[in-house]
Amino acid sequence: MSKHIYPLLIAQFLSAFADNAILFTVIALVMQTAQPAGWYIPALQSSFLVSFVLLAPWVGTFADNHAKSRVLIIANLIKAAGAGLLLLKVEPLIAYCLVGAGAALYSPAKYGILPELAGHDGLVKANSWIEGSTILAILTGMVVGAKVADYSTTWALAGTVALFLISAATTLFLPAKISRAPVAGSKIVLFYREVRSFLATPRSRFAVLGASLFWAAAACVRVIIIAWAPAVLLSHNASDIANLTLFLAIGIIVGSALVPHLIPLEHLRRARIPAYAMALMIVGLSFTHDIWSARAVLLLMGTAGGMFIVPINAALQELGQQSIGSGGAVAMQNFFQNVAMLLSVGSYTLAASQQVGPVAALLGLGGLLFAATFWVVLRLPEAATASTPQ
Repeated sequence: MSKHIYPLLIAQFLSAFADNAILFTVIALVMQTAQPAGWYIPALQSSFLVSFVLLAPWVGTFADNHAKSRVLIIANLIKAAGAGLLLLKVEPLIAYCLVGAGAALYSPAKYGILPELAGHDGLVKANSWIEGSTILAILTGMVVGAKVADYSTTWALAGTVALFLISAATTLFLPAKISRAPVAGSKIVLFYREVRSFLATPRSRFAVLGASLFWAAAACVRVIIIAWAPAVLLSHNASDIANLTLFLAIGIIVGSALVPHLIPLEHLRRARIPAYAMALMIVGLSFTHDIWSARAVLLLMGTAGGMFIVPINAALQELGQQSIGSGGAVAMQNFFQNVAMLLSVGSYTLAASQQVGPVAALLGLGGLLFAATFWVVLRLPEAATASTPQ
């Protein structure tokens, strides 16, 4: 692989670390300055996700039509601007939305640059390193960010601004290469055509729907935990909530390590089994009342989730590279996943505004995930498990 993979790994780690640190900093900021309404924190998460949906027709083609290394710099600067607005006491819903816009631009450039740096033979290894770096950044970012934020939200936000800027500077060491010439015409029309083309095969539809289900459930669980932990476990600061989420992330790592031996791409349909298990663990969490039981259930939930999403992601990457382009495929994937997350988090926001408690929300989410998985598998033909696109 190219030596340029190392600056990308460093830049990705720093940016992902800051992404997760800023989330728990915003949570701490809201919890410390006021007693937020039940709908506010889920709405905060929704403000981040909406950028991925609204910007999807543009960010993928922008990443493909410009040097991706420079796109990564622009994206980090936008994230830093959002964190800076939080430092200036701008409404968190607005500031965090700007951070989301930077993340929406960053994602297709990050994944799209890998084939340029690693080549065909090193692509799987490069993906593995990037995912490992990201998971490590998630684990450390949310714990360190929450602890610093509990001490001082000002220092935590200043730190995230610095990390975004350092990540942008590191990206200057990457080559500036444009992979595709711009395509004339409306980007919305082009995006619509790419989506239609990509979803033409059963295998592609299964992968997109499966990934959307996972991220919808994962986003909703993370938001519900913020209300559930204080109500059931009597946890009242960002560090306690981050430590709970840590077990979910560790479980995803365990599941990711186990799944290559259990669910090869030729048998993608097997991913339904851990999906059902994840749904049952979400329901099980609603019946826990102590910290160690909750940690155990979250660990098992994460393990099932990792076994579910890893083969789905591998199928999406393979199919995307063969069809609509790497940046466009990632943007299309982000569009569907974030629409699903917006719907799930938005539904919980509405439910919380109507005084639905977090325990009832967990029960409902687990039941819906189980039913949705059953419906997706029932509707798709066995041909969706074939090893090549139909």
